[in-house]
Amino acid sequence: MKFGILFANVGPYVQPDMAASLGRIAEEHGIESLWTVEHVVVPAGYESEYPYSPSGRMPGPEESPIPDPLIWLTWVGAATTTLRLATGILILPQRNPVILAKELATLDVLSSGRVELGVGVGWLREEFDALGIPFEERGARTDEYIEALRALWRDEEPSFEGRFASFQRAKCYPKPAQPAIPIHVGGHTPAAARRAGRLGDGFFPGRSTDDDLVPLLDTMRAAATDAGRDPDAIEVTAGGVMDLDGVRRFADYGVDRIALPPLGFDLDTLREQLGRFSEQVIEKAG
Repeated sequence: MKFGILFANVGPYVQPDMAASLGRIAEEHGIESLWTVEHVVVPAGYESEYPYSPSGRMPGPEESPIPDPLIWLTWVGAATTTLRLATGILILPQRNPVILAKELATLDVLSSGRVELGVGVGWLREEFDALGIPFEERGARTDEYIEALRALWRDEEPSFEGRFASFQRAKCYPKPAQPAIPIHVGGHTPAAARRAGRLGDGFFPGRSTDDDLVPLLDTMRAAATDAGRDPDAIEVTAGGVMDLDGVRRFADYGVDRIALPPLGFDLDTLREQLGRFSEQVIEKAG
C-alpha cells in the first residue's frame, strides 16, 4: 500500500519554506506522494455547489490562497528526491493541452520522472466563465485532452484532430522522463468512474465511505472491461481511512494508495503525527 498527502498546497504550505519542509518530512516518514488541489480563481459569492461538503461550499474563506499546482510541485520537487509529485486534481478542461503537455514533461524531466497527473472536469461554473471556457461538454473536452496529451508525449511528430484540440506534426520536446506520465481520473460520479475505466491509468474517486466507494470501483472496472482494458491495471487512490484496519479493508477493495489530509499545520506537529502514523500504519500495512 502506498500513502500520499492530499490538499498539500494549502494553508501554511503555501509558503516556500513550509512547502519544502512538508516534502522533506513526508519523504522521511514513508509518504510516497503529495497531491495538490487547484482553482485559478474563486469568483466571489459563487452559487455552484461544491460536491464534497454537505454545505455546498469549499472549506475556508474564498480568498484562501491556492497556488498553481505545477509551480508549487516544481518547488517541492527541487527539495526532495523520491516523492511523487501529483495533482489531485488539475481541472483539465480549463487548460490548453499543448501548453500543459510541455509543462508536465518539463517537470517530469526536472524531477527525474516523478509526476502523477490527476485530472477532473471541474464543478465551479463561475470559474469557467471567468476563464472564457464553456462549462458545457467539459467531460467530452476532458476525454479529448487526455488523448491529446498522450499523443504529444508519445509521438515524434504528434498529430491530433478533434473537436476541442487540433495540431499537425507538432514536435513537443522534451519528452517525459517516464515512458508515460500516469493520468489518474478523479471524481465522485459514475461518469468519472467510467472515464477512469476507459482512459485512466488510475482512478481517484471523490468518495471515501465504503458504501460510496465500492459502487464507483465496480463501475470503473466494468467500463475498463467493456473497453478491452485490464481493470486491475488501473491504480486506485482513495481517502477516508487512517487506521490499520481501514487501510486493510480498502486494500481488499482494490485500493492501491491511501490519501491522507495534512496531519499538522506546523512542522513539529506534522513531524510528530507523521511519525506516529508511519509506526502504527505504514510499517504494518505492507
